Amino acid sequence: MNQQAFDAGKAALQRGDVPEAVRQLSAAKGPGEVSGAVDHQLGNCFMRMGRYADAARCYADALQDRSYGHAGALACNRGRALLAANRPQEAVASLTMAVKDEGYPTPYKAYLALGDAYKRLGNVREAGVAYRSAAIDENNPNPSAALRELGGSFMQMGRAVDAVEAYRTALDFSQPLGGQNAIYGDLGLAYVAANRMSEAVDAFAHATADGSYQLRPEVQAAYDAAQKAVRAIQGGGPSETDAFLAAAGYGAGVDPLDPTGATGEFMPSPEDTGFFSVTEAELVEQDRHDRKIRRKHKHRGLKAFLILLLLLVLVAGALGLAFYRGYGWPTQDSVVESLFSANASGGDVTPYLASGVSGEQRAQIQTLLPTTVSSVGVSDVTRSMTSSQLTATATLPAGGAQQYHVTLVRDGIGWKVSSVEVAYASRTEDSTTVSPDSSVGTSTGTIPSTTTSN
Repeated sequence: MNQQAFDAGKAALQRGDVPEAVRQLSAAKGPGEVSGAVDHQLGNCFMRMGRYADAARCYADALQDRSYGHAGALACNRGRALLAANRPQEAVASLTMAVKDEGYPTPYKAYLALGDAYKRLGNVREAGVAYRSAAIDENNPNPSAALRELGGSFMQMGRAVDAVEAYRTALDFSQPLGGQNAIYGDLGLAYVAANRMSEAVDAFAHATADGSYQLRPEVQAAYDAAQKAVRAIQGGGPSETDAFLAAAGYGAGVDPLDPTGATGEFMPSPEDTGFFSVTEAELVEQDRHDRKIRRKHKHRGLKAFLILLLLLVLVAGALGLAFYRGYGWPTQDSVVESLFSANASGGDVTPYLASGVSGEQRAQIQTLLPTTVSSVGVSDVTRSMTSSQLTATATLPAGGAQQYHVTLVRDGIGWKVSSVEVAYASRTEDSTTVSPDSSVGTSTGTIPSTTTSN
């Protein structure tokens, strides 16, 4: 190795002259020479230049130098470079090698990247396992970030109760000014999915208290739904829980530990619902042999929380899961059928329309709906937590049928119509919709489309 060129390259990198660093480091070793030190620095240069594939190649070359060592750090760097180069499957292999290096002092870095790689591949379970491992690494100075990702994994798996506990523990390990608002926002969403509305309102209020954090539209919709649900409870209104569960397809005798009935057992088996199937004895064995799970005094509360997750195998409630998947009461079907029926009978359609629909828009929607109808069928229902779309087919007394595309928005735990569009065989010139800026069209004209923000 040309030591002079190597030193010049490192100095250039330290002062921020990356192109000069690449030039000097490239000259620091001859053709076919193996030098982990040189290739490690070159990889760092290429990462700063955004040349991720070249960085991954350099880190791989550095790994060939057995005398250099630093295998864990090099494998982690290579995995992160591969992930940045959109090669997540290769990244998983490299990052897995990194966490197996017992001499690697900061495995949490590899576990965080491994979680991101698995998430990119759509493997939410393995992503959560990786984030959990990052959170309990005693050298991790910021376990709250890993815990927040763990909470997100639980939410994607429909396990809102577990997500709540992950987010709450993330708050315990975060600094007041270190992103707590965002964690509170995530916690509020998890509370809504777990049907703990008063706690959701409190969490969202914390997230927005200082005005520096703005909720995403879907999170704001959940906040609005939670507030409405709390007001209904405070007003002494009847509980809609049973109807909500029935609309989502759950029977009256729902077992809260096995809401889908998949196991046929009171306590579901870990293979069906457990996020982690490892036993406590296996944890102890892994701790003794791999030395990967180590705790300092300040992390004792975190370890207790995560081991509790392993032992209890918590399951999200059926009600919150139904809300998260877009079910509600009244259902989308019944709201649309009631809208058509009310309009045909000359009744008031306002109770079935979203609060953002103006009087003019309501009148325009009424002009689109049939004044006489024999029946209304609903099909092609697309659900999400905050909005739904469906096709309504109105059968007319004189024969024939007309289809409508209807959009609904979440209203508490139920739904309200926000827009209606007449569907024709060709929708290029013959579709009729409603717009907030339009007036009622003539028989030969069209009415521009509308949607209402909520």
